[in-house]
Amino acid sequence: MKKTPKAGALKRVVNVPARAGKVTIRKLPTGVRGLDEILGGGLPEFSFNIIAGSPGCGKTTLAHQFVFTNATSERPALYFTVLGEPAIKMLRYQQQYSFFDEAKLNDSVRFINLSETVMGKDLDAVLTEIASQVETANPGVVVVDSFRTVLRKMPSGGMAEMELQSFVQRLAMLLTSYQATTFLIGEYTEGELRDNPVFTVADGLFWLSQAVERNSVVRKLQIMKLRGQASVPGLHTIRIGNAGLQAFSRTLGLVGEVEHAHGNRRLSSGIPELDTLLGGGIPEGDSLLVAGPSGTGKSVLATQFIAAGLRKREPGIIVIFEERPVKYTARAASLGMDLQKELDAGMLELLYLRPLDLSVDETMQEILDAVKRTGARRLVIDSLVGFEMALAPGFRMDFRESLYRMIAALTGAGVTIVSTVEVEDTFESFHFSRYAISFLTDDIIRLRYVEIDGQLRKILVVIKMRGGNHSKDIREYVITEKGLEVISPRGTDFTRMTTGLPEQVGTGKEIAPEPKALK
Repeated sequence: MKKTPKAGALKRVVNVPARAGKVTIRKLPTGVRGLDEILGGGLPEFSFNIIAGSPGCGKTTLAHQFVFTNATSERPALYFTVLGEPAIKMLRYQQQYSFFDEAKLNDSVRFINLSETVMGKDLDAVLTEIASQVETANPGVVVVDSFRTVLRKMPSGGMAEMELQSFVQRLAMLLTSYQATTFLIGEYTEGELRDNPVFTVADGLFWLSQAVERNSVVRKLQIMKLRGQASVPGLHTIRIGNAGLQAFSRTLGLVGEVEHAHGNRRLSSGIPELDTLLGGGIPEGDSLLVAGPSGTGKSVLATQFIAAGLRKREPGIIVIFEERPVKYTARAASLGMDLQKELDAGMLELLYLRPLDLSVDETMQEILDAVKRTGARRLVIDSLVGFEMALAPGFRMDFRESLYRMIAALTGAGVTIVSTVEVEDTFESFHFSRYAISFLTDDIIRLRYVEIDGQLRKILVVIKMRGGNHSKDIREYVITEKGLEVISPRGTDFTRMTTGLPEQVGTGKEIAPEPKALK
């Protein structure tokens, strides 16, 4: 009969004292931004967890972040390496991340190599060595990386499966008896979920994956199992950066935050005549869509909205996907709006997001962070077409759903959003957006070209306002050195203006000459 390691320790699991009432399970911070929210507040203390997935997903980095966040000299972390990456090589790369704390090495965080034991002995010897180290150190965290290497020593067959299951169960009991929060790291395939005993014993199962979508690489995380508390279901985007691994919950911005109380205040668009058409301005906390073809002044209108707030010392944020920041500020300066001054003063943030593998959740996190930094209540997204192009191909399929979540989260925080979207003028129809997202926005302003007397002119009309009544007038406008200016009402002897090919009915009033436009 094979000897079981540390039998006394195992008895401690059996002789559990009776408790009165419900046991309170403490939740530990993971050290991974966004992951605590996904887990429902943190990781249950003393839980037995698996971090699984294909190579390169961030399994080891995730474990290191938890280790450096929770390890102390009184309750250190033991990190067992098994035939995988040597500790010295692993630390060479992990120290590049901001979470790495060299002062904790060899005291709060200890690395132990089990390769000789695994290669030369059986599973009982491996368990005995782990038990010996755990009993000596009394750790708060234990990591075995890669645990899959230990299991590969087992031959196939029925007896081997039983021995393997026994080994996993004894390991789980041992580490739980010493009140250690445990992580086993391994490279697994989804097919192994059905019959691998290690997944049955685990309290928590973190599944990491990465996929190549055309030229983009997208990493995702799924909490497939978590005993004792509710986690956010589904796939969540993750990214590895200077701070290590970061997770972006599918419910980012929609839960856990108290919604900003919306008042009856109207925000000026920066264009007095347009404010009149809007019934006094844009209702605070609304999402307004400015739609029109290229060159109609969508970005100009959006910039004037931000500039109007800056003049009242209201911070703003502009998110751009198409123009570079230098070009964007230069164009605004040509229209009399000094954005650079406000950028330097910290009243304005210009977020330039153009990687081709973004997710909507990452973008929303960037914006929410900027909102907290600046206290901004005005936001411009310029444009939705550029936004879509910056996303990885897989995220473009769910663009409408993701955009709905983003708008709801930001307006729920009291932010007033002006988004621009390019639509093609066919001179046959009057589209509002190429995405069929008009129902997601509270207000819509449509810009378009029309042909009048052999000239290509511009008109605008307020299509929709959920917050109240608005003017139904179709108004002509021009772009001057002061920005977008709405022209005073002219004659009404034209019809079918929204088609772009209006028809004159009768002589009517003479059309006033067009104001001098910006060259």
